[in-house]
Amino acid sequence: MMDFLEEPIPGVGTYDDFNTIDWVREKSRDRDRHREITNKSKESTWALIHSVSDAFSGWLLMLLIGLLSGSLAGLIDISAHWMTDLKEGICTEGFWFNHEHCCWNSEHVTFEDRDKCPEWNSWSQLLISTDEGAFAYIVNYFMYVLWALLFAFLAVSLVKVFAPYACGSGIPEIKTILSGFIIRGYLGKWTLIIKTITLVLAVSSGLSLGKEGPLVHVACCCGNILCHCFNKYRKNEAKRREVLSAAAAAGVSVAFGAPIGGVLFSLEEVSYYFPLKTLWRSFFAALVAAFTLRSINPFGNSRLVLFYVEFHTPWHLFELVPFILLGIFGGLWGALFIRTNIAWCRKRKTTQLGKYPVIEVLVVTAITAILAFPNEYTRMSTSELISELFNDCGLLDSSKLCDYENRFNTSKGGELPDRPAGVGVYSAMWQLALTLILKIVITIFTFGMKIPSGLFIPSMAVGAIAGRLLGVGMEQLAYYHHDWAIFNSWCSQGADCITPGLYAMVGAAACLGGVTRMTVSLVVIMFELTGGLEYIVPLMAAAMTSKWVADALGREGIYDAHIRLNGYPFLEAKEEFAHKTLAMDVMKPRRNDPLLTVLTQDSITVEDVETIISETTYSGFPVVVSRESQRLVGFVLRRDLIISIENARKKQDGVVSTSIIYFTEHSPPMPPYTPPTLKLRNILDLSPFTVTDLTPMEIVVDIFRKLGLRQCLVTHNGRLLGIITKKDVLKHIAQMANQDPDSILFN
Repeated sequence: MMDFLEEPIPGVGTYDDFNTIDWVREKSRDRDRHREITNKSKESTWALIHSVSDAFSGWLLMLLIGLLSGSLAGLIDISAHWMTDLKEGICTEGFWFNHEHCCWNSEHVTFEDRDKCPEWNSWSQLLISTDEGAFAYIVNYFMYVLWALLFAFLAVSLVKVFAPYACGSGIPEIKTILSGFIIRGYLGKWTLIIKTITLVLAVSSGLSLGKEGPLVHVACCCGNILCHCFNKYRKNEAKRREVLSAAAAAGVSVAFGAPIGGVLFSLEEVSYYFPLKTLWRSFFAALVAAFTLRSINPFGNSRLVLFYVEFHTPWHLFELVPFILLGIFGGLWGALFIRTNIAWCRKRKTTQLGKYPVIEVLVVTAITAILAFPNEYTRMSTSELISELFNDCGLLDSSKLCDYENRFNTSKGGELPDRPAGVGVYSAMWQLALTLILKIVITIFTFGMKIPSGLFIPSMAVGAIAGRLLGVGMEQLAYYHHDWAIFNSWCSQGADCITPGLYAMVGAAACLGGVTRMTVSLVVIMFELTGGLEYIVPLMAAAMTSKWVADALGREGIYDAHIRLNGYPFLEAKEEFAHKTLAMDVMKPRRNDPLLTVLTQDSITVEDVETIISETTYSGFPVVVSRESQRLVGFVLRRDLIISIENARKKQDGVVSTSIIYFTEHSPPMPPYTPPTLKLRNILDLSPFTVTDLTPMEIVVDIFRKLGLRQCLVTHNGRLLGIITKKDVLKHIAQMANQDPDSILFN
């Protein structure tokens, strides 16, 4: 008898697509590998160098992920900025310049008209040689819509043809993958290439979406691809998920210029298993990514994001009331958005609409572009809009939001005192109110289409508009009624009391929190965006109020809702299991079901095993002493069995269907002239996790969450009774919540 697994067989210990990894086995394999390297390091200098390089490989991998993520983010930012401006015109000095860069070096531009220079030509100037009149407006309108449709068509076509996994934000799938699920190709090189290209196209088309969520997917693709350069991570799925957690942190770091917020986002929102070592490495990857993006300087302002802002005016305790009102608005908007968006996505999945993704994208793009062009706040990119709303008006600002009547009557140097609103401010308020309505409605239909689409920026835009409207209202109230009791103690006439930009920032945090249910990471991200420690309390108040209101109307955030909609096998760690069921109520087989399919340790033939494999679809089989005793020996995976038997048939003559398979340490003597036997003990898991039939399901669910199990065997007095898989647990939770248990699609 030969042991065909003395040498490792390619494929043994790996997993099929749409399967769950065995965290316990993966961690055990990594401990064995590390122990072997440590023991060998004492034998020779070369082994010691190998041990040091193995320990250092994790940090080197984080460095590479940070460099690649930061570089791609810079490329995406620069390209999207240029292509967004391409819808309105082109630079005659060099077509590769966007509007801002085109006018930077112009000698024919004044500060007041710094966005108007002879080098930048609108499409009407190029096509009909004039920028005045109704016909010129129509030409610019037509070209704006045409470019938007072209960008959207290219984006959806590339996704459909080359990389279907490149659509959406990617965060729901990344959460599922980090929980131990296998989706092959989701983090592959084609997905990375197509997502990077189509993300630029989608953002440039003017649709109500952002690039921040998809940047997490892009960074995780970088992490997964770079893992293949290191044996330590290529061959261990659990170790690879630690890398992906760090990559997600790097993605948020370059999306918002917030390294600390990125680490907290990965910990709070996406990661399933986050040991302390991963925390340090995530911080390093996020730091390198932010440094790389800062070196590229995509916006030309030495900042990592377009809407970085600094406020100088302190807030007053009374302002907590409007901040909490913004939190309530954010929670209501979040709950409304999740319900309506999930209803629309479900309609897309269950009707003919889902069969025509290209037409859907083009229709939504056309509607968005046609409605957006007449309003300057919807025409500009969403990041520029947020930057405008966050802005604290100064003397040099030419925006309509800063068009106050006594703007040059100041005794405070570069800052403006509280002032009466001028015609421009009132005009801007009406336009912003219309922009708010459009953003609220159109974002519902945009998120979830077959193009890369993030939700961070549209959510922040909705909150920032609401916050700016409220902030200007409070500012004017303080100006005209400074003698009211609520104002007179801290806001004297002519003083700079209210900062409308701060209200916009608090509103943005409230709406983003209402949609995603982020709290700590959200506050830190917003704090890193503003560089102001004193505004943490308003942000915390708005974020917590938003979460409480949204949770009261629905427990799930948008990403969890999409995970459930897509039927991914994800066990949410935040939810409690409060039902009084037992393991025997969930295990298979149930009463009146056929007996559990098992293998015996020393009396089953190759033919028997191949028959069981062909007649069943189970991912693995318990191994027992004998069918009579049903005493448990271990558990063997279907994939490992198939690969081992195929390898044995190729490598050794005489292995036939009647050859007996042994899972024991030693085989009993065989009669002469019997075919060679197969010893497959090395693929047997000798310590499968077991519970008794009377174990409460509350404990079983907790075990599945914390250990990342894919299955658990049920015994009674040491005798095998049944099996509980992760899918069984998810179906049971769905049943207990009066949901459709068959909505869990993947095994």
